[in-house]
Amino acid sequence: MTTASREFVHGPRAWALLAALTLVSIFSQIDRILPYILAESIRTDLGLSDTELGLITGLAFAVCYTLFSLPLARAADRGSPRLVLLACLLVWSLMTGLGGLASGFVVLALTRLGVAVGEAGGTPSAHALIARRIAPEKRGVAIGLFAMGIPLGTMIGFIGGGLIDEAFGWRAAFLGAGALGLTVALIAWFAAGSTPPLRPRPEQVEPFSRSAMRLLTVPAFRWLMVAALAVGFATAPFYTFTAPFLIRTHGFTTAQVGLSFGLLQGLTGVIGALAGGRMFDRAMRRNTRHPLLAPAILLVVGAASTTGALFAPTGWMAITLSVPAMLGFAFLLPWVFGAGHRIAGPGKEALASSLGLIASGLLGPALAPVMVGLVSDGAAEAGLANGLGLALLIGPAFSVLTALALTAAGNRMRSSSA
Repeated sequence: MTTASREFVHGPRAWALLAALTLVSIFSQIDRILPYILAESIRTDLGLSDTELGLITGLAFAVCYTLFSLPLARAADRGSPRLVLLACLLVWSLMTGLGGLASGFVVLALTRLGVAVGEAGGTPSAHALIARRIAPEKRGVAIGLFAMGIPLGTMIGFIGGGLIDEAFGWRAAFLGAGALGLTVALIAWFAAGSTPPLRPRPEQVEPFSRSAMRLLTVPAFRWLMVAALAVGFATAPFYTFTAPFLIRTHGFTTAQVGLSFGLLQGLTGVIGALAGGRMFDRAMRRNTRHPLLAPAILLVVGAASTTGALFAPTGWMAITLSVPAMLGFAFLLPWVFGAGHRIAGPGKEALASSLGLIASGLLGPALAPVMVGLVSDGAAEAGLANGLGLALLIGPAFSVLTALALTAAGNRMRSSSA
């Protein structure tokens, strides 16, 4: 609550805002994952190693994204989220376009750092806009629509990126995404309307670090953060190196990877997120004995099937065996954020979400792709067959660890509410 009033929009204006924010979410994800589908073309054109590829897609992006997320979130909360969102969109779109002009590792890495800085404020400022402009009784639907941009953006990025790469080259994909992102920035600016800065009450100005440390003393929340940390190590290699794996091991083209993997990712992402949200609500209403067991089971199933995919004799079998993991990662999102909100309590939901994003987005995306790259390069030097497949076993291992941490968090949620 603040000393300034909030003007909610309804009807067509509300839907226009939500449509614009969904576009923002989609293009944020497209610009983030384009290097994944284009990784093999970029590596060949610029003469990069798998380790350098991992640094660009993992460490460079994740560190910058995490460092800037909290300051930009605070700016959106206390200032104008409309201005913050516009600035972030302009930065990440321009940097995506400039990535298409990169001549080597250093320049491409710097452009990815710029994309990370811009995208760090995208979700916080969009959520702040939703809180300012959408009435509370419709806010869950609004946030759900915004979150749908993740699987949809992944699908569009994989399919579009693969097709454009085949027809015009990887640079055209970066340049096109950057140009379209600038158009989306204008749409979001006009759809958002005026959002003057809010004046928080004195009791709301508690330092973020103090509130965060207090929340981290809760055992259930600590285990939830362990799960978020582990899933970052599980998902980052899966999405970073699946395209290179299918291209090198099974002879796929980037267009084939984009159409097959991208389409399945989009469909399973939408289904998983919607089903996960409904099942989480049902589990909380029924006060089940093991409140986080469902996503834990699905992650274990996904880990087993992904292990099989890495040693499958055909590419289509490998893609099919990857479906449970795609479904599990999307299914997990509402459970982690929903459980975090319940543990944190009213008024601290954003804090819980921020900590979850930091836990899942820093170490895993920063280190896991580099780990895979190092193991893959080492296996290649040793003359081992399917070195990239062996390196990608990191993902299933951390999926199992995520499931164990979720089970522990759920048991402590149950004991604290008993």
